[in-house]
Amino acid sequence: MKARAKQDAAPVALSREITFAQAINEALAEEMRRDPRVFVIGEDVGEAGTPFKVLSGLIQEFGPERVIDSPISEAGITGLGVGAAMTGMRPVVDIMFGDFLTLTMDQVVNQAAKIHYMSGGKLKVPMVVRTTLGATRRSAAQHSQSLHALFSHVPGLKVALPSTPYDAKGLLKTAVRDDNPVIFFEDKMMYQLKGPVPEEEYTIPFGVADIKRPGTDITIVATSSMVQVALAAAEKLAGERISAEIIDVRTTAPLDKETLIESAKKTGRAMVVDEGYERYGVTAEIASVIADSAFYYLDAPVKRIGAMHVPVPFSPALEDLTVPTPETVVEAAKTLCGRI
Repeated sequence: MKARAKQDAAPVALSREITFAQAINEALAEEMRRDPRVFVIGEDVGEAGTPFKVLSGLIQEFGPERVIDSPISEAGITGLGVGAAMTGMRPVVDIMFGDFLTLTMDQVVNQAAKIHYMSGGKLKVPMVVRTTLGATRRSAAQHSQSLHALFSHVPGLKVALPSTPYDAKGLLKTAVRDDNPVIFFEDKMMYQLKGPVPEEEYTIPFGVADIKRPGTDITIVATSSMVQVALAAAEKLAGERISAEIIDVRTTAPLDKETLIESAKKTGRAMVVDEGYERYGVTAEIASVIADSAFYYLDAPVKRIGAMHVPVPFSPALEDLTVPTPETVVEAAKTLCGRI
């Protein structure tokens, strides 16, 4: 069975509590010190340290030659990243909001994802595109989408979605070292989330899901911030005497199918929770993987919970209704387990 990199396996003695944002900052700083080919380019990444202040301090250490403030052109800076990667550099392209990835589709989908294949393996694009996802920040329809399913769909791209500071640092270091283009999604509402992160060097391999909480009655597979939603739901379900196993996929491409299938076989019930649009989304793919390989072990159909199929509203009261919550996960899990 594939090895699982458990969060709890981090060396406790040498861990300290830092935020998700600090973990991202540390990962980039360490990789830039390790490899002079690594540089960051994006809008407001220098003196401003991004609108979320995630990259604060990097320009003071590495200078404007390696932390490059760019013009407002997502297509332009992504194209520069592709070219730099093809010629030996390791760019980290910062796209301020994940919604703006739609402006980079030709560079990412038609160029970065296909160059290795089209060159017969002679060329590669070791580039990371850092961006955000997630609603409930009151940022309205053009700054609140979770579009990771679009890029998980494209051969040649890797897609990572960390849910904790520990995972954020380990996965980002792996992304920077990968010879393939990686789209790295960070939930903008999680930057202040704190968690244990070792002081010593570590990386987390892609394609290895993490069992964040073991359980016996139902498997809940989640992505990004929905892992935290699922964990909160599991606490509530425990009060109902329902034991939920929470699995964080960590990367949707590659996807650790084995861990998902084995968990569903064990519990007999499965649910997938994702903040992307439910229709044609990540929940559908993961549910299909489980249904195809664990069908005869399931006591109920696989349940999917995703974002409503509407543009994300600006109104707080309406916006909060569009994405999964611990309460909606609890109700669905109770129904799946025959407790309602």
